[in-house]
Amino acid sequence: MSRVGNNPISIPEGVSVDVQSDVITVKGKLGELSQSYDTVKITQEGTTLKVSRPSESKPDRAKHGLYRALVNNMVEGVSQGFSKELELVGVGYRASNQGQKLDLALGFSHNIVFEIPIEVKLETISEKGKNPIVKLFSYDKQLLGAVVAKIRSFRKPEPYKGKGIKFVGEQIRRKAGKSA
Repeated sequence: MSRVGNNPISIPEGVSVDVQSDVITVKGKLGELSQSYDTVKITQEGTTLKVSRPSESKPDRAKHGLYRALVNNMVEGVSQGFSKELELVGVGYRASNQGQKLDLALGFSHNIVFEIPIEVKLETISEKGKNPIVKLFSYDKQLLGAVVAKIRSFRKPEPYKGKGIKFVGEQIRRKAGKSA
């Protein structure tokens, strides 16, 4: 029995949902998202959405929870949005942006210039004496996660000094260095 899939999804004020036979479209104040689906049945009852599965087979049970979570993220995204904050830890690590281009100085011979998709809003904060912070905001949770993972892959946090790109508030597992 799916615990996630059986929960109903409440539709907040100002969000419209259009359910077709194989595509669901959600529109809100922040944007519009659509997702194709198969094997599950999505029904709208007033201000709630319910996802049901046709059988108890393993693939149907897996897709039941998956599509419920995807639709819930779409509804939450177009009504409130999602945000992530990255912190650059390291001497000389800098971040700046010009529009949708993120310019990162991460200790390589050249700066990394990364083009951010239009759906993701970008902001960089650089204060003297503090690590630079990159703030990202989007209504699409999947796209935001992919962009954050790509930025983080440029310089992952290392376990000895803790240098690299990490989430704000993330704890890095540290290792002891050489004992001489």
